[in-house]
Amino acid sequence: MRTRATRILDALGIHYDLLEFEAEEHTAAEAVERLGISPDQLFKTLVVRSSEGAILLACVPASCELNLRALAHLAGARRAELVDSGELMRLVGYVKGGVSPLATRRSCPTFIDASALQHPRISISAGVRGLQIWIDPRDLVWATGARVEAIAGT
Repeated sequence: MRTRATRILDALGIHYDLLEFEAEEHTAAEAVERLGISPDQLFKTLVVRSSEGAILLACVPASCELNLRALAHLAGARRAELVDSGELMRLVGYVKGGVSPLATRRSCPTFIDASALQHPRISISAGVRGLQIWIDPRDLVWATGARVEAIAGT
């Protein structure tokens, strides 16, 4: 299946594999369970609004929460908060459970937790529910222009 996210990777000549599962709950935990991969290797993409109004993307492992304070600091903002799921389509062109850091509706500063580089491959959403991209995290960083920082909390 081709999605906006996979088209970007194809255009850049980046190798990846697709992992498909039957999505019902639209959560990272469900994807981990159905795909049988480590929650440390499945990265959820969260959409965040800074106190200054910037829209940011943050990729953190399914086993962790996003440290909003750390992200705000890195983005040069006073505060940051998760965007309501009802705003996702308008802001980034994706729905809950299918947000990819690739091919968003608007260009957004992207941050990937540094733990991604500890793995040879990680999983991110391909932009639709039930479809994940299995990719070298270094290739993902290059494709997104992301900053790699410690943004995951417990």
